[in-house]
Amino acid sequence: MIEVVNEKIQHYADSMTSGHDALLEEILRRTYSEREDKSMLSGFYQGRLLSILSHQIRPRRVLEIGTYMGFSALCLAEGLTDDGNVITLDIEPETFAIAKEYWSRSPLGAKIDGRLGFATKIIPTLDEMFDLVFIDADKPNYSNYFDLVLPKLRVGGTILADNVLWSGRVVDAAEGAETDENTRALHEFNKKIKSDPRVSNILLAVRDGLMMIVKN
Repeated sequence: MIEVVNEKIQHYADSMTSGHDALLEEILRRTYSEREDKSMLSGFYQGRLLSILSHQIRPRRVLEIGTYMGFSALCLAEGLTDDGNVITLDIEPETFAIAKEYWSRSPLGAKIDGRLGFATKIIPTLDEMFDLVFIDADKPNYSNYFDLVLPKLRVGGTILADNVLWSGRVVDAAEGAETDENTRALHEFNKKIKSDPRVSNILLAVRDGLMMIVKN
């Protein structure tokens, strides 16, 4: 496993980044102190990046695939237009209920539409054109999610895909080493995006890798 960003540099970057609100800090602290799956949380630094990107894009419609504790949905909601909303999809009832409780305590909660179920089944039913999509769910389905959402993304719209460096393990896949299913799926996704003429992309070495994709 490769350290994508030096720990001291990341700590310095965190310290020089604008803070988030008390509710987001509560979610962060609860997740890190109580949950074994805490690595699934976007975290402070990436949360601020999602917020800034949302503010820059000013999306009316956001789709999030993978809700977890509701942290990233709140970050994405910060930049919405006045009539905007975030539709966020997940399959885990326990964390979904926690997320809904946090949203109910936020002034942005009314802008978040959480839906429980398989994204591959829900996305085809959405009669929306999205400005921003955030993919942060099961890795083998990343390519499927991309195929499903691209027709529902406006020209100039942005897709963000998380964990695309997978702690550096995608480098092993690129070099032909034997790897696990998640690593292979993410490497194939990265190659797929780079070769798709319908989009332009940049793979950002942020946290665990964030792929930014813009529809041409």
